[in-house]
Amino acid sequence: MMCTLALEPVRPADDPFLLAVYASSRAEEMAMVPWDAAQKAAFLQMQFEAQRQHYAAHYPASDHLLIQHGGEPVGRLWVDRQPDRIHVLDMTILPEHRNRGIGSTLLRSLRAEAAVKQVPLTIHVESFSPSRRLFLRLGFTEQAETGFYILMEWRPSQVPAPDSDSQ
Repeated sequence: MMCTLALEPVRPADDPFLLAVYASSRAEEMAMVPWDAAQKAAFLQMQFEAQRQHYAAHYPASDHLLIQHGGEPVGRLWVDRQPDRIHVLDMTILPEHRNRGIGSTLLRSLRAEAAVKQVPLTIHVESFSPSRRLFLRLGFTEQAETGFYILMEWRPSQVPAPDSDSQ
């Protein structure tokens, strides 16, 4: 599937949307806790802010981008580009926009950038995340496991896996 995407730098006005994107990534977890809606909202706000502060402190030169599809915001991409690697800190697409080729398109673009620079492209993926299959289909290999996270890597020297998926 061919999809037209735009990436725009995140602005303060995007915060409510970005919080919704973050909350969507924690929905299953929130469904299991016995908190009321206000407690869940407060927890998600706190975690969203903590994540943002962590990325800003540890990856100050990273790009925090709004993913738009057809002019509509559909997710976020946070990428740290270093001389020796490109690391995806976070790529989250709202559930109603998944499985439409957006993630695959973005990852192919990042692979192409990594190939030009001759550096690996990496991302940490939760071991139970369905997106792990997408990364494997796109030629990433599992490098290390730490707790619930798996470091996945794509190297320019790797032959790209066929990607007939439309994720």
